[in-house]
Amino acid sequence: MEAINFTHVIIPFFFSNSKETSLPLIHSIFLSDSTIIHFRDWLGINGPLLIAGPCGAESEAQVIETARGISASGKVALFRAGIWKPRTRPNSFEGVGEEALKWLQRVKREFGLKTTVEVATSKHVELALKYDVDVLWIGARTTVNPFSVQEIADNLRGCDVPVLVKNPVHADVHLWVGAIERVRQAGVQKLIAVHRGFYNPRQTKFRNDPMWELVIELKTQLPQLPVVCDPSHISGNRNLLQSTAQKAIDLGMEGLMIETHFNPEAALSDAAQQITPLQLNTLIDSLIFRHSYSDSKEFRDKLQELRNSIDELDEELILLLKRRDSLIEQIGTYKKEHHITIFQLERWMEILRTRSVSAAEKGFPKDFIEKLCLLLHEESIRRQNEILNS
Repeated sequence: MEAINFTHVIIPFFFSNSKETSLPLIHSIFLSDSTIIHFRDWLGINGPLLIAGPCGAESEAQVIETARGISASGKVALFRAGIWKPRTRPNSFEGVGEEALKWLQRVKREFGLKTTVEVATSKHVELALKYDVDVLWIGARTTVNPFSVQEIADNLRGCDVPVLVKNPVHADVHLWVGAIERVRQAGVQKLIAVHRGFYNPRQTKFRNDPMWELVIELKTQLPQLPVVCDPSHISGNRNLLQSTAQKAIDLGMEGLMIETHFNPEAALSDAAQQITPLQLNTLIDSLIFRHSYSDSKEFRDKLQELRNSIDELDEELILLLKRRDSLIEQIGTYKKEHHITIFQLERWMEILRTRSVSAAEKGFPKDFIEKLCLLLHEESIRRQNEILNS
């Protein structure tokens, strides 16, 4: 059996009183009604929204050749290109700027593709609208800053322009929702959220950790809002694009934004995650676009039967958790009477070890059990802290 590695286990900050840590549902007044216009209505498409184009607009020839290849399939609705590139360090390719907007006008004329660019300042908004860009997007590095988002939102007042809002770099659903709310309050009704993954200090196979659970959290909070996925920035590697895109579709995301370059190896930024127009077409054809609903009564009846069984098991789990909570209360009271600290490291390590072994024997993934143990332990600590300080 594989040895259990405890070096990565994070001891939670048990005594935090912050309400932000629990990610409560946000009831947004102006997003809870039907004021969001779905992209199917303003783009006139029935299937998934497909967005493609180079990470950065590097030259007129590069933009035109890439657009030519993308338009040939007839599958892509929006042509994307980075005009201004917010890079981590200076002296990297940071975009051509205003001149490249003229190239996008040519893309619209010659290939009939609608265009979208990233905007990070009010000046960017003004120039994009001046050159008739069809859709704007707010990038991850901008979403993290409410001041920047508000500046953009103020410049969008009175404009009937669609806006895509990417998730912030760090895993903060509140910032993401806040950026969306600011844009909506400016009067923008054509809104789409874009999931491009989150920074993770622990190295994984992804450039940005997908953290799919946070997308589900966003969809739960804002059910009217369409969400599309940017598997290019999640993957950071073209070899992971197909599997990442398929998972996004399987989780109910309504489209994809994929970086595409006519010669990816020569790209001035993010070369490893870009694909050619031909590869894009192959990737799209390989995806299985599933439905959220079936007309088959037999299917629906069987699904409901299975869901009813799940409901019964969940009720049993809740009763078991209630019994566990009663034992935690007894432990907390006993510790209080004998002046014993709440957190016991040896006991915590024993729980992780024994539960992981037991789970492995029963075929459960170790990561799942560790997360479950952590969640139960956090609640145990909270409950005991409440008892000791009452």
